[in-house]
Amino acid sequence: MSLRLYDTARREIVPFNPPHTVRMYVCGITPYDSTHLGHAATYINYDLLVRRLEDLGHEVRMVRNITDVDDSILPKARELGVPYLELAAAETARFQSDMAALDTRAPVAEPRATESVPLIIDLVGRLLDKGNAYISGGGVYFDVSTFPDYGKLSHYPEDRMIKLARARGGKPDDPHRRAPLDFVLWQPSLADEPAWRAPFGAGRPGWHIECSAMAMHEHGPTLDLHGGGTDLVFPHHECEIAQSESLTGEPFALHWLHSAMVSYEGEKMSKSLGNLVFVSDLLKIADPRAIRLALTRHHYRSGFEWYDTDLDEAVALLHRLLAAASKPDGPDPTSFADRVRDAIDNDLDAPHALEALDDLASAILSGGSDTRAPHALRELGMLLGVDLSRPLAAT
Repeated sequence: MSLRLYDTARREIVPFNPPHTVRMYVCGITPYDSTHLGHAATYINYDLLVRRLEDLGHEVRMVRNITDVDDSILPKARELGVPYLELAAAETARFQSDMAALDTRAPVAEPRATESVPLIIDLVGRLLDKGNAYISGGGVYFDVSTFPDYGKLSHYPEDRMIKLARARGGKPDDPHRRAPLDFVLWQPSLADEPAWRAPFGAGRPGWHIECSAMAMHEHGPTLDLHGGGTDLVFPHHECEIAQSESLTGEPFALHWLHSAMVSYEGEKMSKSLGNLVFVSDLLKIADPRAIRLALTRHHYRSGFEWYDTDLDEAVALLHRLLAAASKPDGPDPTSFADRVRDAIDNDLDAPHALEALDDLASAILSGGSDTRAPHALRELGMLLGVDLSRPLAAT
């Protein structure tokens, strides 16, 4: 079976056959708060894809950005009374520590928006020159009417796009826009906000143009796969497509993959509700492999609810896997290995892959004479990002 993944733009599961070197870009964090389970679930899903591609012999160049200046981090820094870059540095370090604890592959590059401003200014200037953007009210806006394919990723009708833009900071009622769906490329800064000089006026970047600049700088005009959470489909990724393809005339990404949202015991997980579950807190009470196992039990396209008991079940599973990995022999592992890989190849079906891994562990604990079985269990555990060669961590 070839690797098959759901493509958001095509709205179906399709073969994913990238070249030997895979150009992957996954939208990273805005570092104004700690890593929560929604972040962890998203990045574990993409890590599983990276590991399977490597298992198939590919070299994966996964780039994950840091949005260290935007409309979320600046108010938070103002509220805390700290410089925004100081806040960004602290939360980025915490995020990187959490990702390392969960044993996710480090990106080959982790560009920051503030380090990419010259690239952004260049792109905005080129969009103005091409007639895809206009200056109004001290800012620069992308003119959606110049990109007839706007909406080809989300397939949302205009009224839903306007509603989502309003809910997600897009400000469709801004009087400086020619049309509600036109979006900001460059904006004037408030008195206490950072500002950069540009030919079209001092200010700071809009959110969407930051990712286009960083992705194209690291990978060129076309990505093999672009990923993120489902909350980024619109407006963020839709706007990335419009501005990037207007500049290059080439597809921005050949495949779009999105990870569903996580809720907490019946409610959407959000800062406003005060119900965020932070990875750093869970790491104080559980082995990080148990956290990863708990999240791996859910398919990336199925939004799920996190219950505190999920961790207890994952700890029990980790104990069982470690016990089996320490045995000298077991059954012929071939069919179990095939099941694990086939499940991953079937649209990253992590729950069924984990089920096959657990079945192998149970079979090993039941006895056998094949000395390859424990080694295969450890190898398959690594494919799922769970190192079974280490003893249980003390908590």
